[in-house]
Amino acid sequence: MTEFSTFSAFSADSANLENHVTSGATVWLTGLPSAGKTTIAYELAGRLREEGHRVEVLDGDEIREFISAGLGFSREDRHTNVQRIGFLAELLARNGVKALVPVIAPYADSRDAVRGRHQESGTAYIEVHVATPVEVCSVRDVKGLYAKQAAGELSGLTGVDDPYEAPESPDLRIESQNQTVQESAGAVHALLTERGLA
Repeated sequence: MTEFSTFSAFSADSANLENHVTSGATVWLTGLPSAGKTTIAYELAGRLREEGHRVEVLDGDEIREFISAGLGFSREDRHTNVQRIGFLAELLARNGVKALVPVIAPYADSRDAVRGRHQESGTAYIEVHVATPVEVCSVRDVKGLYAKQAAGELSGLTGVDDPYEAPESPDLRIESQNQTVQESAGAVHALLTERGLA
């Protein structure tokens, strides 16, 4: 009887450790192009992996190439793209993966639909607004999009000549222009910890 009790206690401890390391969640980082979403996501991913978490970064450019090829940048196509990413993120998170999603997702109704999908399945979801001002993003211009738009070579740039509906009540708002990448990732990590997800 004592041996059985010891075994049961060991199993419970193991289960708690496993839940700590494998509890999934989606962290959606929304913001303008060149806001720092992807940089923060990869910094956070490295930290979480060091702690033993299973992590995937769902990069918007890769998703467009492999899952949403053929979609354009109309409101309808952007919505469809966000829903596909949301489905994939929820699937990963439901199976114990931290899905980090640095994707603009410019429309509030699209983001709300993704959050709703997670709520229906009881899967943790955190919305992070990387609230870097367009003036800062246009100077960073990581992909040269702002320069192309200014030169008339590109139209439909989110936050410039296409809408970006900033989240009214995100779980976390980061002003990346005022802190380091490590500090920004640390703020997200702190929120995950506070919610029992890290």
